[in-house]
Amino acid sequence: MTNGQDKENDLDRHAEKMAKKKAARDKIMATKTDEKGLIIVHTGKGKGKSTAAFGMIFRHIAHGRKCAVVQFIKGGMQTGERDLIERHFADLCEFHTMGEGFTWETQDKRRDMEMAQAAWAKAKELIADPSNTMVLLDEINIALRYDYVDVGEVVAFLRDEKPPMTHVVLTGRNAKEELVDLADLVTEMELVKHPFRAGIKAQIGVEW
Repeated sequence: MTNGQDKENDLDRHAEKMAKKKAARDKIMATKTDEKGLIIVHTGKGKGKSTAAFGMIFRHIAHGRKCAVVQFIKGGMQTGERDLIERHFADLCEFHTMGEGFTWETQDKRRDMEMAQAAWAKAKELIADPSNTMVLLDEINIALRYDYVDVGEVVAFLRDEKPPMTHVVLTGRNAKEELVDLADLVTEMELVKHPFRAGIKAQIGVEW
């Protein structure tokens, strides 16, 4: 048998294998008919939690769907995503920066708690509005970790009062177990390498 025939047989076997795989995949996909508003948690020590969440916000914007962002912590600096949304997509996406920076920067626990409570109040208002099909609660897990917002209240609200077709995305390290149990989709970002450990600072267009 020539090399050409061998290659032809390999291609035929590959095509047959892929056809079987597609048929099996199509059969599985045919059973996935339900839709619902998802509770999505991005957590873990790795970079990319907020970045991935904003990717979904921009997908919503691209489809002309209304959405909203509440930032619980990152208030002390401008970010590319906030500038872009406020400048070009304010009609589709409300953006509320409620925090004043990380807790070690503010050094004022009472003020941090007040701002976190205000952010949660705004979040509930936005989630309850059925015209918003996605609400991102950026870094809420940090506020929950420090008990600035009660996780039981958050879980109860999302379980009992969230409109059925509204997606809610919650980001930040150390997601509480109660929130993970409630969520439909949980992704833990794993840290393998980070340039900060090599003395490289946060850079525009990568971190903000």
